[in-house]
Amino acid sequence: MTQRTSYRQGTPNWVDLQTTDQDAAKSFYAELFGWSYDEQPMDEQATYCMAMVGNGVAAAIAPQSPEMRAAGAPPTWNTFLAVDDVDAATGRVEAAGGQVLMPPFDVMDSGRMSFVADPTGAQVLLWQANQHIGATVVNEPGSVIWNELITDDKDKALGFYDTVLGIGSMTSQLGDLPYTGLTVDGEMVGGTADARDGEANQWRVYFSVDSSSAAIKQAVELGGSVIDEPFTAQIGTFAVLRDPQGGVFGVFSRAS
Repeated sequence: MTQRTSYRQGTPNWVDLQTTDQDAAKSFYAELFGWSYDEQPMDEQATYCMAMVGNGVAAAIAPQSPEMRAAGAPPTWNTFLAVDDVDAATGRVEAAGGQVLMPPFDVMDSGRMSFVADPTGAQVLLWQANQHIGATVVNEPGSVIWNELITDDKDKALGFYDTVLGIGSMTSQLGDLPYTGLTVDGEMVGGTADARDGEANQWRVYFSVDSSSAAIKQAVELGGSVIDEPFTAQIGTFAVLRDPQGGVFGVFSRAS
């Protein structure tokens, strides 16, 4: 099992789902990925449910805020990027063309975070770790294996992440198509994809599964749906799904 104890700045290090029906979402993902949960109180009425894969923390499921519910916001999987100094990084956001949606604040003794949007509108959270580094298990079935920026202006987005976090890029082949990866110190830590007509600019999370076809079948049986049918490249098979509440996520199985 791939255990993480730290993350370099610019590396995706955590994902969480804000959803309209936390209990239903917990049940869906527990069945699909085999998750158990460690429930952490957020306040008197809400809990932050940490999804466990074995002894490792993989992700979390949280209820939407009352403001998000009132606005009719869809359930969303959020990507967090590791930063060394969240105040300094957030201070570079607006000059780089982005928007600060929520300035830095402390999350008890877990860490310090901010919520920003890049110049193309894709929203992402910046996380300076204290007691919570992010996911401690990755790249294993049921845990995050890839984070991908969906954008309609790749050059503008890449310039922003380089300026704010020092994230680089490199282009390689994915099947017959060129693919732009995101790099930290020369190591690929995520990727980008072109937004299709009508598709929002966003960060998307992919979870590792043993078999994409089996995961798709099970997700549909559990009330989910398929957005993008499986795509197979030399490294494995991808698909994009929607959970019963509307949260969008991907699954990926490595080539054998």
